[in-house]
This record gives sequence, C-alpha cells and structure tokens, in this order.
Amino acid sequence: MVKYSREPDNPTKSCKARGSDLRVHFKNTRETAFAIRKLPLTKAKRYLEDVIAHKQAIPFRRFCGGVGRTAQAKNRHSNGQGRWPVKSAKFILDLLKNAESNAEVKGLDVDSLIISHIQVNQAQKQRRRTYRAHGRINPYMSSP
Repeated sequence: MVKYSREPDNPTKSCKARGSDLRVHFKNTRETAFAIRKLPLTKAKRYLEDVIAHKQAIPFRRFCGGVGRTAQAKNRHSNGQGRWPVKSAKFILDLLKNAESNAEVKGLDVDSLIISHIQVNQAQKQRRRTYRAHGRINPYMSSP
C-alpha cells in the first residue's frame, strides 16, 4: 500500500492516482500540475490535450528563468511567460485517465470530478559513472 501526502475528506466520493519516479523534468511537471489544479477533470484533460497540440501554453510562475513570453500564457497569467511541456502533459494526462478509470470502478460520476489535490515530487536520480584519469571512477548523476 502506498502512502499519499493528503488523504481525501470523504474517501467514498473521491478517487486517487499516483505515479512515482517518472522520467520527466520536475520543473516542467510542477508548472503543468499547478496549471490544472482546481479544474474539473474534463476541462483539465482538454487543456492538456491543447498543450500537446500547442494550442494553449502552460504559464511558468516559479521556474521561469529564461522562459520566453507568449500571448497564450499572457491570457492565463500576468507575466506572460509560458511553454508547451509536451512530455509532462502526456504523463499527467495518463495519470488523469487512470484516476478517471478508478472513479468509474468506484461508481462515481466522472463529469463532476474536480482535481482537488495534485503534487509533484522529484524523482530519484539516475546513476551512471564517468571514468577519470589514473583509473578513478566518479559518479555521474542525472535528473530524469
């Protein structure tokens, strides 16, 4: 059994989905998750599909150093900085589809589902090694 950081107030009227150690950038995924927080499930899925098709941008608020400005992000947030993180959107869209199927199994109304809590944690670093002079070997860690 996995532990969730926040348990729902009424477990019979809620559904959950979880992904861990996903090979996707943490910063992009955090901004994508923040953009769909408090949205209805159908609207969030449509929004992520538009992000994948480059029709709507994800506004970058916290990790926005070097991020260019775009009119699509300006419509949703004041600083106008935004990107289209396709890989993060696909991973979160898969999790939303998983939560939707979990709700169907529980017998909940899928049209009335709202994303009340979404959280992104950093994945474990990938271990590799780099070979140095005089026979030494150093770790070569990379973020997924």
